[in-house]
Amino acid sequence: MLNMADGLARLGALAENPVVRTLADAFAAAGFDLAVVGGPVRDAILGRETHDLDFTTNAQPDDILRIVTPVSTAQWDIGRAFGTIGARVQGEQVEITTYRADSYDGVTRKPTVEFGDTIDGDLIRRDFTVNAMALQVPAVKLIDPTGGVEDLVAGVLRTPADPQVSFGDDPLRMLRGARFSAQLGFAIDDATTAAIEQLRGTLSIVSPERIQSELVRLMQTDDPVRGIRVLVDTGLVDEFLPEISALRLEVDEHHHHKDVYEHSLTVLRQAIALEHSRHPDAAPDVPLRIAALLHDIGKPRTRKLEDGGAVTFHHHDVVGSRMARKRLQALRFDTATTETVATLIELHLRFFGYAEGAWTDAAVRRYVRDAGDELERLHILTRADVTTRNKRKASRLASAYDDIEARIAALREQEELDSIRPELDGNRIQEVLGIRPGREVGEAYRFLLDLRLDEGVIGTDAAEQRLREWWAARG
Repeated sequence: MLNMADGLARLGALAENPVVRTLADAFAAAGFDLAVVGGPVRDAILGRETHDLDFTTNAQPDDILRIVTPVSTAQWDIGRAFGTIGARVQGEQVEITTYRADSYDGVTRKPTVEFGDTIDGDLIRRDFTVNAMALQVPAVKLIDPTGGVEDLVAGVLRTPADPQVSFGDDPLRMLRGARFSAQLGFAIDDATTAAIEQLRGTLSIVSPERIQSELVRLMQTDDPVRGIRVLVDTGLVDEFLPEISALRLEVDEHHHHKDVYEHSLTVLRQAIALEHSRHPDAAPDVPLRIAALLHDIGKPRTRKLEDGGAVTFHHHDVVGSRMARKRLQALRFDTATTETVATLIELHLRFFGYAEGAWTDAAVRRYVRDAGDELERLHILTRADVTTRNKRKASRLASAYDDIEARIAALREQEELDSIRPELDGNRIQEVLGIRPGREVGEAYRFLLDLRLDEGVIGTDAAEQRLREWWAARG
């Protein structure tokens, strides 16, 4: 439970932060108010690590720039039209914004920018009460006009104004609610939840890029599952990623299968745990996490009810890969992320054939070749995809994957598995066969690549001989 005495003490420490102190003194000397606002105040009270420092002031943009220039090493005014000046102070990037009192037209997310006269008016227009607090400096005074402290203690997310108005002004706030729920571990209050359910369709005025950005931030949290449940339970996810709610397949009395939605959330949590254990100091692996969440989205389209009560999902890996690529492109994800997710989904079932019977070295080489740069992510996804409650089966699958990783490591040492390629390049193929560049060179290259995968390194002389034999047999 939050100890407010400790939280208030941490606010004092925030006020003594060298960056905060430098700016507070500069603005006070110029006769203007200054306050740390939003996330840094919330996180200080909660005892969470704070990264970005945001400030608000009654100074106008020109005054802000004049005040910060002597105490900063760089300044930028790209946000001047919105009242924001950026600066680098003692090595940290900060933003200082004039009090705002914006209004929205209800059609687009673009506000009519209006500067305000009071800090209370500025705070009331923010997204959630826990983000609508400010620490006035250098006086060290907490300003909380909407009950943010009480909501921090209760672990509740609530909008400062009527949620119908708040979300009507800026529908992206609904997505932020899911993200903050995951990030802070807070519940969303009933009125706010009801407003999300009613206004979810207004998300259509938000650009795909902004939706993608919020989705990425959600996936970067330690427990994105909590936020995903908010998105699904309110129906908001159907506005931009309906494949997730579609995983909640109905199970009739004659045909049974695992709950694909709950299974996918479990896989995501297990993937994050493996990510932390295998790479403890790495940044959150968003492409891996998205692949874990989406790995079974092909199942609803491929579901088939068989006689006897069985349910099959043949080729859901290939179908799901195509679906994921299309959806991520619509959300304007970069090509690298899209291809990584699509590749992982397409390959996520490949290992289970190994578990049924030991693979040859050739099969292991092909597994590595097909995974390419995504091999480590594929290791994590495949391990995370085991959610059976049958301990014996889970142990058998884990042992099988331990074995394949060990074999990959051994083969890598023997033959530089990461860079598998034929022992003859295109130029040498043309010399040996006496042919010019064209389709036949590509066919010969693929023959030699298969030979390399099946038999390993056989030496250039043997490779040339086998190539000649293949060419002769080809006629």
